[in-house]
Amino acid sequence: MDTDRFERVNEFEWCIPPSGKMRVPAVIYADETLIRAMDDKVYEQTTNVATLPGIVKASYAMPDAHWGYGFPIGGVAAFDADLEGVISAGGVGFDISCGVRTLLTGLTRAQMEGHESRLADVLYSHIPVGLGSKGNITLDPPEMDAMLSGGARWAVARGYGRRADLERIEERGCMLDACPDWVSERAKNRQKREMGTLGSGNHYLEVQQVIEVFDRQIADTFGLQRGDVLVSIHCGSRGLGHQLGTEFLRDMAAAAPDQGIALPDRELACVRIQSELGQHYLGAMRAAINCAFANRQIITHLTREVFAGLFPDADLSLLYDVSHNTCKCEDHVIDGRTRSLFVHRKGATRAFGPGHADLPDAFSTVGQPVLIGGSMGTSSYILAGTGESETRAFSSACHGAGRAMSRHAARRRWRGRQLVDELAARHILIRSPSSRGVAEEAPGAYKDVSTVVEVAEQISLARRVARVEPVICIKG
Repeated sequence: MDTDRFERVNEFEWCIPPSGKMRVPAVIYADETLIRAMDDKVYEQTTNVATLPGIVKASYAMPDAHWGYGFPIGGVAAFDADLEGVISAGGVGFDISCGVRTLLTGLTRAQMEGHESRLADVLYSHIPVGLGSKGNITLDPPEMDAMLSGGARWAVARGYGRRADLERIEERGCMLDACPDWVSERAKNRQKREMGTLGSGNHYLEVQQVIEVFDRQIADTFGLQRGDVLVSIHCGSRGLGHQLGTEFLRDMAAAAPDQGIALPDRELACVRIQSELGQHYLGAMRAAINCAFANRQIITHLTREVFAGLFPDADLSLLYDVSHNTCKCEDHVIDGRTRSLFVHRKGATRAFGPGHADLPDAFSTVGQPVLIGGSMGTSSYILAGTGESETRAFSSACHGAGRAMSRHAARRRWRGRQLVDELAARHILIRSPSSRGVAEEAPGAYKDVSTVVEVAEQISLARRVARVEPVICIKG
């Protein structure tokens, strides 16, 4: 993008003042290299979001932002229902509640030496992965509704995990006010055999080692030391979430004109939060969030089974689980007054700072773990939320590296088998059913995650705690 189109606030903040139909400014957090590399659609979509009714303060884009459907991926915006604010399915995304969960194994890298190939093979055989993958769980209609209402709590009650896990999941593993009745039968049918599956695309299960610690005090609180082995799971609500996104975007686009909403882009389809359709979407979306919580909980159980068979001393306690495609009603301080806002985070993660009431007691003094996934073969990061993030972007941070090129362009440039061999030479083992999928997720197809994370820290969205590198990556 051309930086002359912005007012530069500081080294890492770029502002687009309101003009035309914009109701608030648009703000992008990036250094000069990142913002120049962003496509013009990020500028267009961030300013389009700023035109929507009821938007509060500003439309934000995170350092990993790139073009998305309606909202940019990496977009954050909050709306006040009392000011006829809107809710947008495009502001949540198709993979509702896609997120990252990180487990502490209690093992060191040295203890795992020589067992990597066997571990990779058993994980790959035990956890269903790939496009259209099916698990061993089949949900009948009553169980489907129970899962959509109960989330990870439902999964734990059925033997998939530990009650202690729930304290380390946002919303304690269950999004309240979910309404399975507003989830279509088609969406439910797509999900009835997909629980406990990773899916495809950028989803993964990764065995990682802690390479670097930036903040010893917070790392100690999180239970992290250099040389530790972790497991991170990145996936969401699978076919159910995608189906809901498709259906509600269609319905919102049709309903918006009748509600007096002029859409700058049909992909930005939205309706009033308090409208009947808005409430239906909220209920269905919350059910999809619970679906994602339950899905990651079941995959956690399957992962623990694998480690128990190979490493009897491994513990696999949960560090944290946080989503990055949601809309949630949260209290935020605006101009000295606490207001209830509907915060859309699309490809952006929640990053509550120390002392926030929604944090587990274990993290109350240091802030929420913020889990930033890299791309296959590159570093990932564990950060902690900051108090400053509240004023910066409604307590939000980036969620990953962010794509630098399309999947189609990546397939033209790389071959999956070649990438697998190159990564194996670096002692990173890849297991995937799809060479095409590996090519699409090539490390070079993404921005430099270290730069993205450094900018997030410089602008006080979150604080770096540790850097991890992959040992094994199970990919769709």
